Amino acid sequence: MLVTVSGKGQLTLPKAIRDHLGIEPGSKLDFEPQPGGTLRVRVLTHGARSLFGLLQRPGGRAKTVGEMDSGIAEAASSRSWRTKAQDSKA
Repeated sequence: MLVTVSGKGQLTLPKAIRDHLGIEPGSKLDFEPQPGGTLRVRVLTHGARSLFGLLQRPGGRAKTVGEMDSGIAEAASSRSWRTKAQDSKA
């Protein structure tokens, strides 16, 4: 496939290539020049969707939003939120 580079050095990847590689908005690509004038491209991330389930414990039940909110509120109420700068002024 032929792609044209803009005056700003930008290019648009054809949809067929984006679909084939799973490239979505926010994806990071690693370009590595190869001998003979070729270029190796690796997709490093597939955006936020690739993070889904990252913190899920195997065999554990996913927390609900309400449970997460309760945990955050409990942690916030049990900690002093003073910063080191505030502590040094005291």
